[in-house]
Amino acid sequence: MGETVKIGRCLIQTDLHYLVDDHCWVRFNDDGTLTVGITDVAQHMAGPVLHVYVRKKGLRQKGQNLATIESGKWVGPLKAPVSGEIVEANEALEKDPGLVNRSPYGEGWVVRLKALKLEQEREALLTGAAAVEAYRRKIEQQSLKACAEVAACESG
Repeated sequence: MGETVKIGRCLIQTDLHYLVDDHCWVRFNDDGTLTVGITDVAQHMAGPVLHVYVRKKGLRQKGQNLATIESGKWVGPLKAPVSGEIVEANEALEKDPGLVNRSPYGEGWVVRLKALKLEQEREALLTGAAAVEAYRRKIEQQSLKACAEVAACESG
């Protein structure tokens, strides 16, 4: 497991690959599949996750919807970071969608994909220091309050 970098309250794991604009992460598995989930930034922005609706197994092109994630203040897609086939959904999310909040990079993963065009599409994924820097810029440019440090209780 790589280093975890904290940007405000949000965590970025340097060993994962990210599509920063879509707030999704990818882990390359030993069996050739990819595990995909939403980032800690996304789960902070969404708030407590109430439901995760994963699409049926089958082919998805890059950018197509893999799942719909619903919280009390947001409903949105988890987009495919690369073209591939959904081969597994995280069944634990049916009973406990809050895993996405508590463990976005671990037990809260959403789907596993068998990639189809990984060599062509992999270059869009950022990892390591490049991913951390891209998230720093995004958080600053968009003033993402979800990642801001809570300092009100610390003063005085």
